[in-house]
Amino acid sequence: MPAAQELFDCRKAWATTLESLAEEDTRIVAVVNDSVGSSNLGGFQARFPDRIVNVGIAEQVMVGVGAGLANGGRVPFVSAASCFLTGRALEQIKADVAYSNYNVKLVGQSSGVAYGELGATHHSIEDLTWLRAMPQITTIVPADPWETEEAVRWAAAHDGPVYLRLSRMKVPDLGPDADGARRFTPGRARTMRHGDEATILASGTTVHLALNAADELAAEGIDVRVLSFHTLNPIDVDAVLAAAEETKAIITVEEGLKSGGLGGAVAELVTANTPVPLERIGFDGFQTTGDAETLFAKAGLSADGIKSATHRVLGRKSKDR
Repeated sequence: MPAAQELFDCRKAWATTLESLAEEDTRIVAVVNDSVGSSNLGGFQARFPDRIVNVGIAEQVMVGVGAGLANGGRVPFVSAASCFLTGRALEQIKADVAYSNYNVKLVGQSSGVAYGELGATHHSIEDLTWLRAMPQITTIVPADPWETEEAVRWAAAHDGPVYLRLSRMKVPDLGPDADGARRFTPGRARTMRHGDEATILASGTTVHLALNAADELAAEGIDVRVLSFHTLNPIDVDAVLAAAEETKAIITVEEGLKSGGLGGAVAELVTANTPVPLERIGFDGFQTTGDAETLFAKAGLSADGIKSATHRVLGRKSKDR
């Protein structure tokens, strides 16, 4: 992908889309924890002042209010920094949203290590591990502004709980799928590049890094498949098993704990169905204080890191033979 490609903040796409949907559907409301600014909801508040509820710094209350609004026929988008939304209010997410199967849209802002310098208390790398254990909650990790807009529109129309994981780190627009079209279907991965040597499964802020790595690998004569796994709950089982059956190895890439997120889900599937060499790139436990770029590099979340992992896993395949 071009080095000078324009970068976008997906939170702007989320806010613009929500305002547009709220204009058409008066049931849509926002619930925040003193996070109007960080949620990019200033415009929403100005346009719909009677349709935003600010509970203050009380995340458990925030999720409970969202559940109550859903029970009353509203379509609440409950928005907060993902580390506090999924950490402090996990019990309410479990009992009030998932167990009750209420039509609440949880929006985790500035996810992953976007708050890098604030340290482990503000990193949100455990959220996908926690929420993947609740199959009632459709869990979506958009990779670019287009996926973000599509995810918000789908969530508003879907009858059931949803978790949207948004980052404040800027990313490029991925453009169309490998066949020239653009398709967003929750539970179905997007094929961004074809290849038969290995498959890179990436989500969120890491998909463009996977594509950059694929370009560099192609220059070496190694054609890899790249999939955008924007949905972790439910996971695209068919795409994972096809990758295991049709290519020689799999690499998973994610801005989260590799033990329980995308990497964990893929490991569970391939070991139970079609064992294949697997490399997982992500975080191992709590991260140190540091800017996001430094933390990414340390974890191998870069084109070079992904390329190295691809060489390692293909080397393991050669040795197996």
